[in-house]
Amino acid sequence: MKIKVCGMRDAENIKAVAALQPDYMGFIFYPKSPRNFEGEIPEIDEKIKKTGVFVNASIDFIIEKVNKYAFKAVQLHGTESVAFCQELNSYDLNIELFKVFSIKDEFDFSVLENYEPFVDCFLFDTKGKDKGGNGYTFDWSVLKNYSSKKPFILSGGIGVDEVEKVKEILQTDLPIYALDINSKFETEPAVKDIALLQQFFKEIKGIRA
Repeated sequence: MKIKVCGMRDAENIKAVAALQPDYMGFIFYPKSPRNFEGEIPEIDEKIKKTGVFVNASIDFIIEKVNKYAFKAVQLHGTESVAFCQELNSYDLNIELFKVFSIKDEFDFSVLENYEPFVDCFLFDTKGKDKGGNGYTFDWSVLKNYSSKKPFILSGGIGVDEVEKVKEILQTDLPIYALDINSKFETEPAVKDIALLQQFFKEIKGIRA
């Protein structure tokens, strides 16, 4: 089970989180987000895949950030179309592409079918007033209707209190690739509590692939 820590911004906090060796680290490029990233990313272990998170950004803007920060993954958190994903995928960027869909208590999984050829993973987040970082989980029982073979990332309000719930859903046949964590580990927007992260990493260490 891989872990993505998202919503990073401050250099010292980035380095402290990187010392825990998450698999992915997310940087949000969305001015309306309190976690909007500007500036430089300090040097971190190359094994940690830096991920750019975008909300209805232009192809040119995404490519610019991928090249500037050497991102290994791009997460599309807006209403990006199948054609948009196809076009972005046509560039030789050497990235993993994640497409986000927000869920509350129901979802029509048939909408994913046309995206499948152009993305590496789907990411399911909680539908709320913000584009991510809402701090609460959606009804995971909805995922029992997931019929795609494409792996997905589970996101939305996951914290230390959800560890047992995470262990339960991992006992199913769902192709869960990673957990995406963010606001439940913050002392303030974009600042992660290292002790809480350490606790979470330790709790799920036995189920990490």
